[in-house]
Amino acid sequence: MFNPSQDDVRRFFCETYRKYHAKEILTPLETIAADWISQHPEYAEDFRDVEVALQRNYSVDSGKTNPFLHLSMHLTIAEQVTINQPNGVRVAYEALAHKKNSIHEAHHEMMDCLGEMIWNSQRNGTPPDGEAYLSALMRKAKQ
Repeated sequence: MFNPSQDDVRRFFCETYRKYHAKEILTPLETIAADWISQHPEYAEDFRDVEVALQRNYSVDSGKTNPFLHLSMHLTIAEQVTINQPNGVRVAYEALAHKKNSIHEAHHEMMDCLGEMIWNSQRNGTPPDGEAYLSALMRKAKQ
């Protein structure tokens, strides 16, 4: 199982940003990441200098969204939808995308549910609850 460190994630996004802007060849995963990076120009400064990125603190108290976490969640959701895992996530995604008339906004709605599932799993010391995640997604799609 792939388990990158915080530094690995930050290096990946900074290198993807650099390669994308240098018009270098991207791996398939970098291509997906570059698409999400381009949809978040507000994070550009965070990706320009890998050494600064490795040192930056994105605590809740700082009041600044962690762009590396945000984009990692976009990649996670994109992968979930592609392979339909947990089973049924693609249907929920399509319903949200239709409701919001935006793939990007659907992802952001899904992030709320994904974050809650991860938080509950960590807090309770239990595996992630895919059924609860799907239920939360479908509730959002029907609201």
